Amino acid sequence: MDLEHFNQWAKIKGIDILTVADFTYPAWIAELKEKLEPSENEGLFIIKKSFLNNQSNSIQFIFTTEISCIYTKNGRGRRVHILIFAPDFKTVEKINAQLSLRGNLKSDGRPILGLDAKELAKIILDISEDCLIVPAHAWTPWFSIFGSKSGFDSIEECFEELTPRICAIETGLSSDPAMNHCLSVLDKITLISNSDAHSLQNLGREANVFDFENLSYKEIIKAIKQSKNSNNKLLYTIEFFPEQGKYHFDGHRDCQINFSPEQTKKHLGICPKCKKLLTKGVLYRINELADRSAIEIDSKKFIPYKKIIPLQEIIAKTLKQGKNSKKIEREYFNLIRQGKNEFNIFLNLTYDALKKITSNEIVETIKKMREEKIIFNPGYDGVYGEIKIPKEKDKNEQENLFDKL
Repeated sequence: MDLEHFNQWAKIKGIDILTVADFTYPAWIAELKEKLEPSENEGLFIIKKSFLNNQSNSIQFIFTTEISCIYTKNGRGRRVHILIFAPDFKTVEKINAQLSLRGNLKSDGRPILGLDAKELAKIILDISEDCLIVPAHAWTPWFSIFGSKSGFDSIEECFEELTPRICAIETGLSSDPAMNHCLSVLDKITLISNSDAHSLQNLGREANVFDFENLSYKEIIKAIKQSKNSNNKLLYTIEFFPEQGKYHFDGHRDCQINFSPEQTKKHLGICPKCKKLLTKGVLYRINELADRSAIEIDSKKFIPYKKIIPLQEIIAKTLKQGKNSKKIEREYFNLIRQGKNEFNIFLNLTYDALKKITSNEIVETIKKMREEKIIFNPGYDGVYGEIKIPKEKDKNEQENLFDKL
């Protein structure tokens, strides 16, 4: 997880701009200062040629970090993760100087601060109006603005008078835009999607697709803030299937209890095995706060999105082998070599073009993914959802499952 390998894997995935992540961590920001230089697009950065290790060119990077705010508000413990976007090294240094007075930035890449999220936002925006504050993975139970365990019921409850400065939220892996549209209060909020990768192979499992004539940091932030305008620069988002996310359904990992919201309500939120409270997932929480149903929503009013499953998992499920096996790895890089990159394979290549570079079985699985005909045993309480590639005999099973969701 260094700049050189970020660059390598971003090209494999088809990513043009990647966040540096964790700019609050002292050793990492020192490495960024050593290896990065400004690109031709203001506020974006590239790797210096001397560090490219025979790679022909560098993708562009944008400064972000994530902060864990743990504090008490309105009589309840709160745990909220916040993303911060910054325009340049000078601003980053000012942010780090201020935050180092309030906690230990050396303790983790994502520092834990006993700081109210509103106070964090005020500190950052006082340093620079060009910064952007985004609640991270907004629905996950344990560490998010709307989380069932330690979140809030509204943006206003969290940020109070600074609420108008919160223009976007990150939907997270366990929800998609359609689920978020069930809350009319989010109509004025831009929904962005980021991979939350934690590893090189997970880069690009979610992404944002923009179209700019004049690319710059400020244009990216402006597009996020103004995505509701008719002249949208944010074209669409790329989404993880929310059922595959670790917190889509409710349950208990240790007890292997995986419940839909309806089952959770039937059991009064209690685990039938250990008799403790279940971890209520993202779907439950959204239903709890929603003020309209999916059938009431005109999707044409919102920025579109496309769902994907990481290519290595598509191949592994089709060939019925572990995704880290040599055979799956060979086939993955065979597709990357011939298909240019993962996003191009998923979003652009026709089925006829795909059949020229891989097996019909894999093409058929990609087709089912594009048509959203993949079956899941949804994720719950920190366990990723399990993928099942449907056959004709699975048709009724598939329809029943999605009716339940």
